[in-house]
Amino acid sequence: MMRKRKGYPVYPLTAAQKFHIFYQNFCPKKEVLNIGTSLTIGTELDWAVLKQSVYKAYERCDAMRLRFAKDKEGTWYQYVVDKEERDIEFVDFSNGTMEEAQAEMQKWTQVPFKGQDTPMNRVVMIQMPDGFNGLYVLLDHKTADAQSLICFLKDVIQLYCSTKYEGVEPPKEMASYIEQLEKDLAYEAGSKAKERDEKFFQDLIDNSPEPIYNGIRGPQQLEEERRRSGNPNARAAINVSDSVDSALDIFHLEEEPTKRLMNFCEKYHVSLVCLLLMGLRTYFQKMNGNDDVSINTAIARRATLKEKKSGGTRIHSFPFRTIISEDKTFLEGIYEIRDLQNTYFRHANYDPVQYFAYRAQKYPHENGQTYEPMSLTYQPMTLQEKSLDLLGDIKYKTKWYPNGATTQAMYLTVMHRPEDNGLDFHFEHQVKAVSRDDLEYMYYYLCKIMFKGVENPNLPIGDIIKLI
Repeated sequence: MMRKRKGYPVYPLTAAQKFHIFYQNFCPKKEVLNIGTSLTIGTELDWAVLKQSVYKAYERCDAMRLRFAKDKEGTWYQYVVDKEERDIEFVDFSNGTMEEAQAEMQKWTQVPFKGQDTPMNRVVMIQMPDGFNGLYVLLDHKTADAQSLICFLKDVIQLYCSTKYEGVEPPKEMASYIEQLEKDLAYEAGSKAKERDEKFFQDLIDNSPEPIYNGIRGPQQLEEERRRSGNPNARAAINVSDSVDSALDIFHLEEEPTKRLMNFCEKYHVSLVCLLLMGLRTYFQKMNGNDDVSINTAIARRATLKEKKSGGTRIHSFPFRTIISEDKTFLEGIYEIRDLQNTYFRHANYDPVQYFAYRAQKYPHENGQTYEPMSLTYQPMTLQEKSLDLLGDIKYKTKWYPNGATTQAMYLTVMHRPEDNGLDFHFEHQVKAVSRDDLEYMYYYLCKIMFKGVENPNLPIGDIIKLI
């Protein structure tokens, strides 16, 4: 292993980073790891101060100065450079239409990063046709997740405001990426904690029967798989298509119904992700007639303040499997999910790739076969919390741009809208695997299940399924 590169100490990749490389290797479109977003504010901006604020935010966040390189054996490693000297571009879209501006930013989002010794992000100052101004940010998923992206944007805004406005405090220090990285690597190197987590997940797999695949449209995919393989008892199915081309379909839940869901969560001390998981698993239960449902769920691994503010990518994704019979009440189901989630959080540092490898040994199935029809991420963090209230009641907008590729059939990210805190359901899906009609149908029933359950938490799940 090289100790230094260009004078900087080098480090191996973490499990979270390797997971991204693992599926990028399968994907013909290397932009599959790109995350593109824009944040614009309904006011004139001082571009010189904004540019300085971006440089300052780079200085404060080592993860935004990450570089990657490959050694002779073809293994990737990482290092952090001292500063970003490249120019922060400025693009004026104000003479065109909003559609043209968004199409251009979508194009930017579909350009993969070179990867060897080059910056892994791009920041562009943008002036929009609707009079809003701000930033477009493109990141590589190996260096950031949604939370670290939001953290970086907040930092830029707070730096800008503390320079521009009297009496606005500069933001508190960010945390060190390298320090968290070293902790992750020490864990990977065979710590007691890792042994405990490995035992937890292996026991979970060993002590449960083989999971079963539940399709978005019902059991057809599994039945096809059984016919194709000649195995009438097959429980895994292929749900991806032969094309990684993806689309992003977004469904909006209004502010008032969102509040009803949030109030329910507060009253019963559960997180919104428990309610979403309950809604989704009940949908699959309704469509497939199975009490046994497995969905991939993302865990952010940012429990401590240092983890929250260190940037980088910390997401681990595991199958989340529940077996909940129809005679249990909606609330009992939710509590079961909450307890299991809490256990997962305690062991979430474990490498998901090792989890899948262990499960595949116990239940061998062909490449590409899966038990999970989809993945879920809930993004609780919003820009509202800290920084944008500094601007008074100036309006702002965020927009996510799809990179056009996914290796999963369907990936749902749920986040709060900046305007009213209502929920947006972002379904990224392979165009050939899941249609917009499928998603509309699923979203419609997901909402019906959640609202029926929230209004009647002591109703048995079977009754809810019948009533909707």
